[in-house]
Amino acid sequence: MVGLVVVSHSAKAAEGIVEVAAEMGGETAIEAAGGDDGEIGTDVDRISDALAAADDGDGVVVLVDLGSAVMNAEVAIEMHDGEAVIADAPVLEGAVNAAVAATDPKATLESVVEQAEAAADISKT
Repeated sequence: MVGLVVVSHSAKAAEGIVEVAAEMGGETAIEAAGGDDGEIGTDVDRISDALAAADDGDGVVVLVDLGSAVMNAEVAIEMHDGEAVIADAPVLEGAVNAAVAATDPKATLESVVEQAEAAADISKT
């Protein structure tokens, strides 16, 4: 099953997004990688650990909030032994869409990324 990692500058934000996505994600492995030792920021090692925890061999979709989260996620992905990709998606809506998509037994890394990125077109009103 395709796993998910949510990277945010805030540990609380990452954990909250994972909590919401997990409501829709069934057995999908969804890991939070937020904060930097109790501070605002991102941490390559924390992201690497989350990638390893979320990856069962089918790959990992990474959702990021902004700025250095992207850069640090890219570094962690380069170090990761498995397949992982950053989705260009709004982090909360993308995580929910990706979690739902990942529940499909036929889901692929590409199909989950596609659904995460489709969240950019969601109208909230």
